Amino acid sequence: MSALSKAKGFKDFKASKSGLYLSMATSAFGMFGAVKQIKKARSENDTLRLVDAVVTGAAVVTNLAILYRELKRLGDDDVLLG
Repeated sequence: MSALSKAKGFKDFKASKSGLYLSMATSAFGMFGAVKQIKKARSENDTLRLVDAVVTGAAVVTNLAILYRELKRLGDDDVLLG
């Protein structure tokens, strides 16, 4: 199997429902790191680290929103998504 066909297969998986669910789960785990970073920055009174952690958290939330929108576009029949 050539590298080009492997890359196409990965791209197809990434655009599938299961690929989007996996991406959402991965992004959600990123939020744990951001929360940990916020707690550490607050305990050390480090404003710069706190700003960095908040920006990281905002990026994770934005990424989750984009993935959710893509999932809705695929016409997911999941009961939880409505």
